[in-house]
Amino acid sequence: MNRLPVEIGSIVISKAGRDEGRMFLVVGEVDDDFVMVANGALRKMDRQKKKRRKHLKPTGRVVAEAKTRLAEGRPIEDHELRAWLSEEE
Repeated sequence: MNRLPVEIGSIVISKAGRDEGRMFLVVGEVDDDFVMVANGALRKMDRQKKKRRKHLKPTGRVVAEAKTRLAEGRPIEDHELRAWLSEEE
């Protein structure tokens, strides 16, 4: 199966489900098929959503600060997450 170019720190748009059309930040990888996403509003960092990679459309933008902080294990606040996503809109 082809692995879609969805990496930690990527901004993606949901293509399926109740959250179709919403923007998310990829905050973790579960396996080859699933990632964890959050948007700081409906899906906060303490209640991330498990989503299939094939149901996400990459925007091509990666938030370098988020990627670095997640790799180092430092927390990301919901208000920062919302700010990063609002820059993309």
